[in-house]
Amino acid sequence: MVSRFNRKNEQWRVWVANASFKFMKSSFIVQSWRRLLKSFFPILILISFVSVLLVDSFTPAIAQLPRQEIRGVWMTTNDFETLKNRDKVLDAVSQLQRMNFNTIYPVVWNSGYVMHPSAIAQRAGIQPFVYKGSDGHDILADLINQAHRKGLLVIPWFEFGFMAPPTSELAINYPDWFTQKRDGSQTSNSAAGEVMWLNPFHPKVQQFITDLVLETVTQYDADGIQFDDHMSLPHEFGYDQYTVALYTKETKNAPPKNPKDAAWVKWRADKITAFMVKLNQAVKQRKPQAIFSVSPNYYDFAYKFHLQDWLGWMRQNIVDELIVQIYRPDLQSFVANISRPEIQEAQKIIPTGIGVMTGLRNNPVPMQQIKSQVRAAQERGLGITFFYYESLWNDALEPLNERQAGFATLFRSPALRARVE
Repeated sequence: MVSRFNRKNEQWRVWVANASFKFMKSSFIVQSWRRLLKSFFPILILISFVSVLLVDSFTPAIAQLPRQEIRGVWMTTNDFETLKNRDKVLDAVSQLQRMNFNTIYPVVWNSGYVMHPSAIAQRAGIQPFVYKGSDGHDILADLINQAHRKGLLVIPWFEFGFMAPPTSELAINYPDWFTQKRDGSQTSNSAAGEVMWLNPFHPKVQQFITDLVLETVTQYDADGIQFDDHMSLPHEFGYDQYTVALYTKETKNAPPKNPKDAAWVKWRADKITAFMVKLNQAVKQRKPQAIFSVSPNYYDFAYKFHLQDWLGWMRQNIVDELIVQIYRPDLQSFVANISRPEIQEAQKIIPTGIGVMTGLRNNPVPMQQIKSQVRAAQERGLGITFFYYESLWNDALEPLNERQAGFATLFRSPALRARVE
């Protein structure tokens, strides 16, 4: 682009010289034009000089191209039967490699417990809740080692975010770390059952989560860390004593009675954003090459109902990859959601993918639905991450061989994601 402007600049300077020559060449006007040229020549020189400066200093805006395509799968607590066995892990990563997957997202934070040995959790008085392997080995370390040998990235997944069951030791031992609704109640219903919500505005909560995250990215040879739709707060919450006092101090007003009040929503969302910025900085300081991955719901829902301004996070350059969960059985609704402008905006700057449901234990998903959704996402240049591993082909409607043959057709050539050492 710069060379094109240089050529135009050269053409301008030649035109100025030719025009001046032609004017002076005409004998019948030479005398009359001399005085004019004498007056205007400095101006012509100035115009030419300024043009050269503008052209030579012009720096074109070059859009950052989307990076490597995401082809991932989440490994949940439902996948423990695979994760605990070294041979099954080897079979799993080998199969994923053959089918041209490139990323695994294993759960490491669920139900108020870390899924690996944690000095941070022990210091907090939370008994270890470690899914050890069948021979007592560290399953996260084993998965990372085996996946890396097969060329797959491993990005641990902080599944529960600020969420924890009321029966967890975290909720029982640290009641002042949790927030509440305006009526004083502290729980909400989720896909994981009844849960409480850690107060994302409380400094002790922020420090605890930060310590757990940093422990994970430094203790293991992980390629990053991922936060999903639970790194948020349902809009009904935030009426605890600490948050009310903080809001009143900063705004000189009590929190609105309506939890959907726009200013109240924005204030809380901005506070969560500020924490995520600090968390990103802490991770990058400890491991600069770590992928800071975010997997939220579609933006309108995430912001209005869960105070999760992930579009703002992305615009502040703290998101390295985005996977938007679009769990819709209806193809028309699925396509409408993956075509949203904020997803198109993300595609221009970071690897962007769609979370596709492959089934739950009590709700299997047919292969044809999966194929049609993957095809729709790929047509729009989007990556894919499946929820979850066991439902790819083990807990499925179709026979194992038929199911695996179906997945083998989704990614027909490799799309390796380079590790940054």
